[in-house]
Amino acid sequence: MSTDDRTDERASGQAPADRQPIDQYEIRVSGHLGTRWAAWFEGMTLVDEDDGTTVIRGPVIDQAALHGVIQTLRDLGMTLLSLTPLAPGTPPEQPTPIRNQTRPDPRGAIS
Repeated sequence: MSTDDRTDERASGQAPADRQPIDQYEIRVSGHLGTRWAAWFEGMTLVDEDDGTTVIRGPVIDQAALHGVIQTLRDLGMTLLSLTPLAPGTPPEQPTPIRNQTRPDPRGAIS
């Protein structure tokens, strides 16, 4: 196995003890995607919330993959509401968002 091969980490989001964990994200979009779209977001969980939003949560191997997820949402016509990095080691079913000391400019930043 190559040292760059991270496929063993994708399902659980946990890295072997000698490697850094894969970053976890919580993405909230307007509308419900439903379970039929889960295959498009491999390794992530989709939860339709009662408030009419969908939460997509799970591991993202690198920034290119994160941009791919965002492009998929764009291509599906979904409105991105928030993108939150989760604390390292956070289980997908119990997110703990990382809180920044400074708040981004609301005129152009993703909240």
